[in-house]
Amino acid sequence: MLDTVKAKSPIQAAAPHPLDPLTAEEITAACTLVRAAATSPENCRFPTVRLEEPTKQELATGGAGRRAFALTLDVTTGEAIEHIVDLGRNEIVGRKVIPNREAPYGQPPVMLEEFFKCEAVVKADPGWRAAMVRRGLTDKDIELVQVDPFSSGFFDFEYERGARIVRAVSFFREHLQDNGYAHPIEGVVAVVDLIGGKVIDLTDADPIVPIPRKKRNYGAHEVKNPRTDIKPLHIEQPEGASFKVDGWKVDWQKWSFRAGFTPREGLVLHQLAYQDGDRKRSLIHRASVTEMVVPYADPTENHFWKSAFDAGEYGLGMLANALELGCDCLGNIHYFDVPAADNKGAPFVMQNAICMHEEDYGIAWKHYEFRNGLFEVRRSRRLVISFFATVGNYDYGFYWYLYQDGTIQLETKLTGIIQTAAVPSGEKYKWGGMVDDNLGGPTHQHFFNVRLHMDLDGGGNTVTEHEFLPRPWGADNPHGNAFDTTTRILSRERDAAAIANGETGRFWKISNPNETNSVGNAPAYKLVVNPSPLMLAQEGSYVRKRGGFATKHVWVTAFDKDEKYASGDYPNVHAGGDGLPRYAAQNRNIENTDLVVWHSFGHTHVCKPEDFPIMPVEYAGFMLKPTGFFSANAAGDIPPERNSRSVLAGDPKDAAGGACCHAGKA
Repeated sequence: MLDTVKAKSPIQAAAPHPLDPLTAEEITAACTLVRAAATSPENCRFPTVRLEEPTKQELATGGAGRRAFALTLDVTTGEAIEHIVDLGRNEIVGRKVIPNREAPYGQPPVMLEEFFKCEAVVKADPGWRAAMVRRGLTDKDIELVQVDPFSSGFFDFEYERGARIVRAVSFFREHLQDNGYAHPIEGVVAVVDLIGGKVIDLTDADPIVPIPRKKRNYGAHEVKNPRTDIKPLHIEQPEGASFKVDGWKVDWQKWSFRAGFTPREGLVLHQLAYQDGDRKRSLIHRASVTEMVVPYADPTENHFWKSAFDAGEYGLGMLANALELGCDCLGNIHYFDVPAADNKGAPFVMQNAICMHEEDYGIAWKHYEFRNGLFEVRRSRRLVISFFATVGNYDYGFYWYLYQDGTIQLETKLTGIIQTAAVPSGEKYKWGGMVDDNLGGPTHQHFFNVRLHMDLDGGGNTVTEHEFLPRPWGADNPHGNAFDTTTRILSRERDAAAIANGETGRFWKISNPNETNSVGNAPAYKLVVNPSPLMLAQEGSYVRKRGGFATKHVWVTAFDKDEKYASGDYPNVHAGGDGLPRYAAQNRNIENTDLVVWHSFGHTHVCKPEDFPIMPVEYAGFMLKPTGFFSANAAGDIPPERNSRSVLAGDPKDAAGGACCHAGKA
């Protein structure tokens, strides 16, 4: 039994909350107003349209009117302009031209219509077509070639400075559903001027590497021997879900929050709070993934420039999937439909963009007291709020988990298809792993950055850094078994940029020094950092300059409404140095103030045969766990399962097996 609870369409909400995403009507009103003010309305495009969110202070004082942020691009001149529209007054109240022709440059994200424009430009270019012919392709073959527009990176070539460009790589296909990534066309890279509509640079390398022709398709209809021994697994909640939804507001198991969505970040969680007795305690004002970058380690012409910023250069929200019952999510599901704007500013609805459901998560806590026969066990349940984005060849899932004991977790799921490189027969791929005959997968890294605008118990917050160190032998450690926990208060932004250390168990606590917990300390949450790599590109490289956020695991900054993204506002064709390194260089006070914690995490991927043709899911993420925030185990009040009971001593069958779980009959 698979039940679906369908979200009431937020488009129909009569009076949106100040943090709700823009409605379709608001998108229409904002884009109509901005387009009418454009120099050339017919050439006006909208790479980004979103809510201009009110600050905490504006929300607290009730001065948070509805405003829209609309970024426009003139597709004939390349001029980009930011607009702020007051929706209540139907008036443009802010206008800023983006100086993308001045160092360090930067462009609006690549639009979907430019993907198709790039392919048309490339396939019409005589030089590119000649390169295809050199590799044995006919005119018929060329029409089926898959052209992938790829954000260009930046290396200070003359044609990159202030330009709106993409680089394009190509893949052979025998038919439209053929997996092109099994057939990379090595040594051919076209640089496309998206404003001029032409190829401005072309690599056609020698010697020619033959195109791998082995087919590696993965559609269900092409799997010859699918498994036949999988029995049905049903997720049932016959009495419905435990959560309550009112528009974009959600209540579940003492948790409350507002869901949101932006074209760049995708899913956003607002005003995350936990009901602790008679107190509703705020935890995080806003949480989202603001950036991810994927730098490649192959220095050859086809790959050296690949370092896509999937949020800032494309938009994770713009590329969100429509999720389907029974595949992406299971159980009693609530879907959120998201109103969005297309490149011409017309509203449309992203159906089922956000999925929310409950999951069993094993044991929450348990103890069997053999002395008196008291046996208590509670099962854990978590709320899952998720979305998936497909960025070219890769697919990324972003899953926020809320647990009954007050724990918060973000898990990213990495899957899809790896980038590939053609390898001559008899050779091994030098810059990664071989995944099939004549086919290599370049080694690369994936880095995510989450932005946590903290609001622990309201008021000012402080971050402290801790680690475990062995205590030297001495009178206070005569047996050599003692060790200490160090504490360092992070007072300034430059003090806070830090790297995790598994050897010392380094961790961070966010606390409210203005409050006192049940044992006389400041209530806090602990940032639990999982083992994670850092940026391996060399110091001084443009790859490292542009992805500077990935050089540290943890950053802490004073809140500034204009500092929204780990990589800065416009990483596309940007020379680097923006984002977190620039924010932290201001060295502002971060002690007992309104602060933002940023955490970078990821995965270094050395490709292997098991990653092709479809990569099994890899996981990365982190946790926030209460540390002196509650006076006891917050999950201590979870009731037993309805058919469970405490067992008496001398009943080993019930004690061992538990009264609430029963094996099915064979």
